[in-house]
Amino acid sequence: MDAVQIPVEEHPLRPFLPEGARLLMLGSFPPQRKRWSMEFYYPNFQNDMWRIMGYLFYGDKDYFVNKLRKAFEKEKIVAFAKERELAFYDTSSSVRRLQDNASDKYLEVVKPTDVERLLRQIPQCRAVCTTGQKATDTICALFGMVQPPVGGYIPFRMGDREMRLYRMPSSSRAYPLTLEKKAAFYGEMFRELGILENRLLIN
Repeated sequence: MDAVQIPVEEHPLRPFLPEGARLLMLGSFPPQRKRWSMEFYYPNFQNDMWRIMGYLFYGDKDYFVNKLRKAFEKEKIVAFAKERELAFYDTSSSVRRLQDNASDKYLEVVKPTDVERLLRQIPQCRAVCTTGQKATDTICALFGMVQPPVGGYIPFRMGDREMRLYRMPSSSRAYPLTLEKKAAFYGEMFRELGILENRLLIN
């Protein structure tokens, strides 16, 4: 099928921008709804974002998991994100899905997100984090920035704000790192931003 005949998908979720948010976490685009286990960000039960969060903040990778339903606990996740002042959206507002799967590799960005508009709504935010390669490619093209190394950040300015762009490893299981090693990267970022106080021992 020609790309122009593939329907455009509009982002199905509203930006999650809690008051006082200090970090904006940006993925690429949600997976198809058939892969959702809840109505929130990183809904695919095979994605490990919420296991990484559970492991880092509660010492339990299944803290946000409902094993009976094979789903994530949206209410616990939303309360956690508000408490830790984490905002969520994606770097693309509309896409074409060039293959019938959840791979970022086959996403064609039709309309990138106006990230500056999001940041204006969360004035206390001083850092942006991309959670995969596609998201990193998209935001760096938008801002004309060099990509940070995986696990690192580069400084940038937005208006009078000194910001950081962090590049985290993908929480997809297709990304070739163990959950614990991915958590080590995320944990370092959260500690640098004062969002995580404890220091777990990562093997």
